Amino acid sequence: MAKLKSFIKIEGTLDDLTFYKGKEGYLVKTKSGVSAKRIKNDPAFARTRENGAEFGQAATSGKQLRRAILALLTDAKDDLVTSRLTQTMTKVKNADTTSPRGERKVAIGLTTAQGKLALNGFNFNENAILSSVLLSDYTLNTATGAIDIPDFIPQQNLDAPEGATHVSLEAGFLNIDFTTDDKDLQLSPIFNTAINNTITPVVLTPVGVPSGSGNALYFLKVAFFQEINGIQYALNNGAFNALQLIEVL
Repeated sequence: MAKLKSFIKIEGTLDDLTFYKGKEGYLVKTKSGVSAKRIKNDPAFARTRENGAEFGQAATSGKQLRRAILALLTDAKDDLVTSRLTQTMTKVKNADTTSPRGERKVAIGLTTAQGKLALNGFNFNENAILSSVLLSDYTLNTATGAIDIPDFIPQQNLDAPEGATHVSLEAGFLNIDFTTDDKDLQLSPIFNTAINNTITPVVLTPVGVPSGSGNALYFLKVAFFQEINGIQYALNNGAFNALQLIEVL
């Protein structure tokens, strides 16, 4: 791959060169000499087909999860969350030790301790890691999805960004079946408070237990706001908001 230094900005294919715009500017690469038909049918590309099928499965599973938690995710994600989650789902898929190569699945990987460990702790906003934002211990009741933060002192237990005057905390309890795409997300009422030195016990209890026979996933979200004339505004469009998958069962 090479970087185009010309003042002429080209995008598209010219002869055997493909020009495109990336994060580092306008780039150019050679066009692949292998046809799609050959990759699809030639025995020499069997491993390529298997890798492609499994990559697609991991990407689809990541998409299923993102869509299942849109109510939490919309204002608590980074620009690379899709690719990062696909990479994580690939690790989960690799924990499937029973399916043939090319047919390994995330749903089967999540039946194993290794697969659950690969997904557990995923931060949807890499610019706001939960453990760096919330400087307080918490407990999770896996039966109800309730998260308890005793003796919460916002000024001391948060690494709040400059300009933040208020914070909201929210818990999510999701049941999702990655085979059928059946999903049910239950959220807690949002707890909102001023960022001060007042001791405020926090209990975030989802309104119900989600139905389904898939995996149980638990989430904790921290979002920051700035109050102006009695109205709270999202701080920098959620760039400092944290959302983490804190447990997988």
